[in-house]
This record gives sequence, structure tokens and C-alpha cells, in this order.
Amino acid sequence: MSILNKLVSERKAEDILEYAREFHGHVCPYLALGIRASLIAMDELGVGRLDYSESVDESILAIVEVKSCFTDGVQVTTGCTLGNNSLIYLDIGKNALTLVKRSTWEGVRVYIDAERLEKYYPPGAKEFFNKVIRERKGTAEERKQLKELWEKAAKNMLHIPREEFKIEHVNVPPIEQAPIFDSIRCSKCGELTMSRRVVYVDGRPFCLRCAEKEYYAVVGRGIVRIKGR
Repeated sequence: MSILNKLVSERKAEDILEYAREFHGHVCPYLALGIRASLIAMDELGVGRLDYSESVDESILAIVEVKSCFTDGVQVTTGCTLGNNSLIYLDIGKNALTLVKRSTWEGVRVYIDAERLEKYYPPGAKEFFNKVIRERKGTAEERKQLKELWEKAAKNMLHIPREEFKIEHVNVPPIEQAPIFDSIRCSKCGELTMSRRVVYVDGRPFCLRCAEKEYYAVVGRGIVRIKGR
């Protein structure tokens, strides 16, 4: 058992947060909320963090409804990641996680309402956040103060009572496992491209970029369409 899997099994939230710091780059309230929501969902569902065989088989799925620091907390804690095809992103914009057993499609959805979090922020934390992050105007000293206050807020979030969360047992419609696609070489740039992302022009294969077709990207505001070059 890996150190992180052991920490998750022992529910050592503050130690998990330190691993999440390395993964995410910094400590913040919603990173910690992702950890807290994950631990609640894992307790409710009776599952642990993905190990080798479970991640290969995609036996547990994490469905997140927001692209934010919250999602990185989920990835670190559950072991369900975008790359191992056990993380599904719904572009809905809610602080919610649904953890699902693929064997039965039974799941637990955990949602936290941001308006219930105000009392867990240290005095001044939201004001520094607005100036440094939202307005991009903070001084070096203000950025330092925000870092200290944000870490205090994060540790508070790790211990939010279960009663603050909306917890629902749900049944999820079956979701296919990630298929394996062949690769086809683009006639223009010469790069191999997943066959599902190739278009044909006059019988020749092109990647979406070289064909100047629209494709999708996940950016700060969610899923957007991008026009090929």
C-alpha cells in the first residue's frame, strides 16, 4: 500500500493536504473541500482510494461538476484522475462530487454550498482574495498574507461537519470504459492522431487543427469551442 493510500485509509486529512499541495501547487480552501468531500463520499460508499488493479479496471469513478481547485482535491484523495479515465468532468459549475461503483452503479453525491462556508474563513481572507486573485492587484506583501490566511481557511475546511454537506445516495446510468482507438497519421503535419479525431478531405486524413475544424478545450471558464488554425 502506498503512503498516500495509507493516509487516505486512515483519514489523515491534513497529511493528504500536504500531498495535494505538491500536486496542485498551493494550498487553498477548495482544494481542502475536495479532500473533505471525497472522504465523506468514500465513507458513505465504503470504498478506498484506487489501487493498481482498480485504476486499470476503472472500478470506481469520480464525477465532478466543476473545474477548480476542488477537483484536484478529489483526484489526489480518490486516485480517480483524468488520465486514468476514472474522473469524469461535467461542465455544470457546482461544488459537487459523485463517487460511483462501476460494479453496481451505486453512487454517493456530495455537494457543498459556498454560502455555508463564510464562517470558516479567517477575518480578512475573502478581502485579500478579491484584491490579489479576483482583481489581480495585490502587492507582494498582500500575496503573502493571502497565502497564510488561505492555508488557515483550508485547514478549517478539512474539518467541516458532515451536516454542512448535502449527501445523497444515487444510481448512475452505466458509463462505458475508455475504449482504445487506433492512431492515424495526419496528411499535413505528419503527426499521429487518435482515429476519432481525424477528418477526411478528398480521401486524405487530417487532424482537426490542420483541417481547420472546431474542437473543444477545457479552459478556466469550462468547456469551449476552438476554431482550428
